Amino acid sequence: MFITASSSGLLRAAASSYSRVRFSSSLSAKTLPSSPSYLINPRHLSFSRSISSSSIFVRSLRSSFSSRHVFDWRSPVSLRAQIRSSAAVIERFQRNIATMASENAFKGILTSLPKPGGGEFGKYYSLPALNDPRIDKLPYSIRILLESAIRNCDNFQVTEGDVEKIIDWENTSPKLVEIPFKPARVLLQDFTGVPAVVDLACMRDAMNKLGSDSNKINPLVPVDLVIDHSVQVDVARSENAVHANMELEFQRNRERFGFLKWGSTAFQNMLVVPPGSGIVHQVNLEYLGRVVFNTHGILYPDSVVGTDSHTTMIDGLGVAGWGVGGIEAEAAMLGQPMSMVLPGVVGFKLSGKLRNGVTATDLVLTVTQMLRKHGVVGKFVEFYGGGMGELSLADRATIANMSPEYGATMGFFPVDHVTLQYLKLTGRSDETVAMIEAYLRANNMFVDYNLPQKERAYSSYLELDLADVEPCMSGPKRPHDRVPLKEMKSDWHSCLDNKVGFKGFAVPKELQDKVAKFSFHGQPAELKHGSVVIAAITSCTNTSNPSVMLGAALVAKKACELGLEVKPWVKTSLAPGSGVVTKYLLKSGLQKYFDQQGFNIVGYGCTTCIGNSGDLDESVSSAISENDIIASAVLSGNRNFEGRVHPLTRANYLASPPLVVAYALAGTVDIDFDKEPIGTSKDGRSVYFKDIWPTTEEIAEVVQSSVLPDMFKSTYESITKGNPMWNQLSVPATTLYSWDPKSTYIHEPPYFKNMTMAPPGPHGVKDAYCLLNFGDSITTDHISPAGSIHKDSPAAKYLLERGVDRKDFNSYGSRRGNDEVMARGTFANIRIVNKLLKGEVGPKTVHIPTGEKLYVFDAAMRYKADGHDTIVLAGAEYGSGSSRDWAAKGPMLLGVKAVIAKSFERIHRSNLVGMGIIPLCFKPGEDADTLGLTGHERYNIDLPSSVSEIKPGQDVTVTTDNGKSFTCIARFDTEVELAYFDHGGILPFVIRNLINSKQ
Repeated sequence: MFITASSSGLLRAAASSYSRVRFSSSLSAKTLPSSPSYLINPRHLSFSRSISSSSIFVRSLRSSFSSRHVFDWRSPVSLRAQIRSSAAVIERFQRNIATMASENAFKGILTSLPKPGGGEFGKYYSLPALNDPRIDKLPYSIRILLESAIRNCDNFQVTEGDVEKIIDWENTSPKLVEIPFKPARVLLQDFTGVPAVVDLACMRDAMNKLGSDSNKINPLVPVDLVIDHSVQVDVARSENAVHANMELEFQRNRERFGFLKWGSTAFQNMLVVPPGSGIVHQVNLEYLGRVVFNTHGILYPDSVVGTDSHTTMIDGLGVAGWGVGGIEAEAAMLGQPMSMVLPGVVGFKLSGKLRNGVTATDLVLTVTQMLRKHGVVGKFVEFYGGGMGELSLADRATIANMSPEYGATMGFFPVDHVTLQYLKLTGRSDETVAMIEAYLRANNMFVDYNLPQKERAYSSYLELDLADVEPCMSGPKRPHDRVPLKEMKSDWHSCLDNKVGFKGFAVPKELQDKVAKFSFHGQPAELKHGSVVIAAITSCTNTSNPSVMLGAALVAKKACELGLEVKPWVKTSLAPGSGVVTKYLLKSGLQKYFDQQGFNIVGYGCTTCIGNSGDLDESVSSAISENDIIASAVLSGNRNFEGRVHPLTRANYLASPPLVVAYALAGTVDIDFDKEPIGTSKDGRSVYFKDIWPTTEEIAEVVQSSVLPDMFKSTYESITKGNPMWNQLSVPATTLYSWDPKSTYIHEPPYFKNMTMAPPGPHGVKDAYCLLNFGDSITTDHISPAGSIHKDSPAAKYLLERGVDRKDFNSYGSRRGNDEVMARGTFANIRIVNKLLKGEVGPKTVHIPTGEKLYVFDAAMRYKADGHDTIVLAGAEYGSGSSRDWAAKGPMLLGVKAVIAKSFERIHRSNLVGMGIIPLCFKPGEDADTLGLTGHERYNIDLPSSVSEIKPGQDVTVTTDNGKSFTCIARFDTEVELAYFDHGGILPFVIRNLINSKQ
């Protein structure tokens, strides 16, 4: 195990010290003075001589790590106790740091927090003790960054200058200053977790090959990995669906699961939650979230970065958390502080209360549209105001969850009385809740709405009266395209008329009333444009919220009582985010009504929201394909990009769980619920929407009587037992992974092949061809799809050549541990629109030298074989959507050297840098079209040969072979990102730093 205050690759501090002393990368560490202020520039290798006490500390850490911690899922000991045990090393680390008082510049404000009955909860770094009036005006979210900087301030990892930048946030944030941040923990799910563990295993091999200690590759902060992305809706409308789908999940993913189980034993401080336990963000909210850490007597706020963009859901609990790319998360695990631009904070004031019948989903879709319009990319959003008391914790979590959809880094809800009530409801102990409240109050991080509120400074302001929110949906292709429910029918007809785009399908008038008749298992059936073929209650966004889940069950109950039934060809499913949901649905007596309408529980995971919707019945698929029907899916998810939910549902609408049931009953989105009946009752009467819609009071009553604390306790106690399929997995007790070259799931990636200790240095681009030319809003789903593998794709060809049957293809997301599959799956979305194809939709491009139309992978390989670089042209919001590191890894493997776009999504831009790809932005008002770029040119990007001559955000000249020249902004946003670029990416940088650390 490796860590030392002077050599853990602390990027930001090392970068800042570059201005003090520069060294050549050829210098030996032994020639350096012992002062920690003399550091090698991180662009070259970044390390320093150990401070006097660190060698003693390192020896104590090494002895602490003499044995690996192994989780026993069959143990009756609670998982929370195991988590505490697993973090013991880190806790000792924090304790030792606390005793090394000479290292912390703010040791004078380390303050005791007394218990009401005597004794103390522990000690904490007191913000009020700084006696700085600027702190009182800071947003609560910024105070968390400030506390972290103060607690970690040793003038090496974090400097006093960094602390001052945060305290002076009002003045510094507009200047886009850079700060370091060390999250308390890291959260993974299996789609992103598998490649992260693959990278860690591969890094161990690289350390070995370079003659260093492979055990330096170990997480230094608690890492929780929840397996939730693999279950598919193969079986629906069946009492046996949960078991049947889990069996199929294990059949497909046994190798992946075994690999993750190996990782939980091979790497220290890593906890893996088995399949069938729930959705990662709901488990985080209900169980893993600490709110306040108490680490051997040192108290500090919980914070987390996760490899899933919806990690932000935990912001609803008052825990600072957001999504990062897998490669950033890996660096954070290995002790690297995250370098980030100090964000602006949008203050979002809520007032009033929601009207009767309006749901939290309606609210979040409204907030998403408002914030998207306001522009919050790269910013925090902090909610406050009198309306906060009218929102349950689950409602807040729903809003926080969709931060990626409105573009913010966080959607933060500071801790208040509602938070404390939720902690008690979900089984946190009274003593823990008392400690959380006492600490946050003492450190001015608790909001008490019973007291007068001090005015806080925000970068900008928004306000919403909750009474103005109305029932709505979003779609048919983007989560921020909100449609009021009352306008749904007219909006649908506009979409049929409009030209192909985010709000258009271009269906000729004479074909809009087409009816496709077919036989569904011997029963007459028909589909029209807008017919609902998938209705899914799914996703962390909504399944964590009892009010909308029980509200949906009440809709099903009222429909059953009136004699309404969902048509059998509609694929219905219910995938709760945790076992708690099942418990309260059974307690309420409402699950049976879900079952009667076909919403049987299909599993505990993400399912339809991430594209794991399973196959439609063959007769339905044929009717859609043969008649070119614009079929619809209605889901309670957070993403509805075209091609994500299912290849055959071109219209996909996000809606609350109650609306999912209502549209399933109606069988179409082409309906005006105010004027048209949903169906006919058993006594022949027309049944309207209002007849099946529950009141707010009805929902509140059943929530109050059915959602109980014991349900949370028993659910999470049982997590320790795993399940028989998981417990039967046998894995080797080795620290190095034995790669199987024949495996189509887990494959050793090529990132570190031929790696040397000398950084490769920065690269420009010379005579590059354009691989793809995109418009706006190309998502990570377009770049690296997570869903099904198309039967004619390069990835399918690869799998078939290796003996994998088509039925066993699984999904791209499940094969992210295999770089060969994922490289072939890059830009493989069947709905991708590439301007080089002149209107044709699909995963192909034009090979410019020959004019041939090829799959993107095949064209890229031809360019590489001929020794040609490639670039990608794009519009605005390039890389929006999930925080998917394969959307950067894939292009790198294809040979893409740069992406030139109007704008980037935050995480994706960072991931591109992390993989050594140059992100360039056109100047405001310019893009490929205004500059007359067609993508048929060859491109030169002029960058200095020395990284010391490149500055964050500097102008870069791009020229083409036909005489065009234009200026772009190099989106290396921090000095640290330039250090990564110099080393060919973040992971080679980390390896070189670890090898050159001298302990």
